[in-house]
Amino acid sequence: MIGIIGGTGLYKIEGLKVKEEVEVETPFGKPSDKIVTGELEGKKVAFLPRHGRNHTIPPHKINFRANIFALKKLGVQRIISVSAVGSMKEHIRPGDAVIVSQFLDMTVSRARTFFEDGIVAHVGFAEPVCPEIFEALSESSKEAGVVTHKGGTYICIEGPQFSSKAASLLWRKFDVDVIGMTNLPEAYLAREAEICYGTLAFPTDYDCWYEGEEVVTAQMVVENLKKNIEKAKKILKIFLRKIKDERNCPCKDALKFAIVTEKDKIPEETKKKLEPIIGKYLK
Repeated sequence: MIGIIGGTGLYKIEGLKVKEEVEVETPFGKPSDKIVTGELEGKKVAFLPRHGRNHTIPPHKINFRANIFALKKLGVQRIISVSAVGSMKEHIRPGDAVIVSQFLDMTVSRARTFFEDGIVAHVGFAEPVCPEIFEALSESSKEAGVVTHKGGTYICIEGPQFSSKAASLLWRKFDVDVIGMTNLPEAYLAREAEICYGTLAFPTDYDCWYEGEEVVTAQMVVENLKKNIEKAKKILKIFLRKIKDERNCPCKDALKFAIVTEKDKIPEETKKKLEPIIGKYLK
């Protein structure tokens, strides 16, 4: 099953043959919304609107652990994160697609791991994006006729406020490509859950660093995003036809050598709580 997490503006996908809407219980609380499961382009799909279908959840209040845990519980093996972002480079124009390859974390208050309460794990995150998803998304975007930037660094800020000009100019010195508020800790948690992860990012603006451009507003973001959503849906459908069922990437075994706590020292309550994620390593 492939999970699609919809960002601002993407709350449903036409053509999805809906099987059911599932309210998934997790030990970390409620996900952002019910998860819609069904079939799209011959693939089993689970769709979750990151901010809720009525966009009622701000970035810093998203229950990322519940979202990823719920998708894992449903059997999701890959996640495509569709995200509205700001461009940090002049040649990356609003309306282009950026297939993100790296992340820089500037968030400050978010729960970012499943591993606590008597268990410690350190997953590798040097290459945070699944290579199979990265290549397939890049090819799909180009096939869809969208101006595509293959690779780029996404800097994730806490939000919900947009950047000050001073901050925006500082991020530019970090040589990042796009800026957003939602892909971390989402990507961390997907890796911990051994779910392949990839981001399809659509710039809606130039943040506030670009002299001569309008100051970014929520209205500007939403208006530009509406134009991008149809591109995103087209790319997703091509991707689903292109991606192979079998996974041959490191993501699927990310925990193999990551758990450092001895099995017999992990509290039984924690073992039970994390069973969908660590169960295969406790046998």
